[in-house]
Amino acid sequence: MQAIHATTVIAVKHNGGVSIGADGQATMGNTVAKSNVRKIRKLQDGKIITGFAGSTADAFTLLERFEEKLSTYGGNMKRAAIELAKDWRTDRYLRRLEAMMIVANKDEILTISGTGDVIEPDDDIASIGSGSSFALAAARALKKHSSQLTAREMVEESLHIAADICIYTNHNLVVEELA
Repeated sequence: MQAIHATTVIAVKHNGGVSIGADGQATMGNTVAKSNVRKIRKLQDGKIITGFAGSTADAFTLLERFEEKLSTYGGNMKRAAIELAKDWRTDRYLRRLEAMMIVANKDEILTISGTGDVIEPDDDIASIGSGSSFALAAARALKKHSSQLTAREMVEESLHIAADICIYTNHNLVVEELA
């Protein structure tokens, strides 16, 4: 899977809830360009949440294509993700896009990449971006040792831990959840 830098997005499914969160920092090279970017979106009347990392224009292009696929496949998130990944890998224009996405509904979390990957994590935690390893490790520890936390609380705490370590991640969080 390709590495995307300059943000952190994490999704957690836990105790009947699903949350996706991201920091709000956008960078241009090694300069902070904006600190309150919204990288999380709700789709399908709030039934699906998506988060993106990478080039903003590329991510919005992919988000639009994903919405089209959802419409084509009657809201079937997994099928839409697979069809997007197939197009992304084979289409000359899409192949050049530099972004990744996490999509989630009440039943599953998927990571979609431009290399044709659609990955459903074993532990109901997915992360992308430069701080993803830090957030993923924090979320796994929280899930293992703090069963009373909600998915949202795990996402928030994991992002704060990543922001303390990753210079491309800030503490200005946006978190969306499904009950």
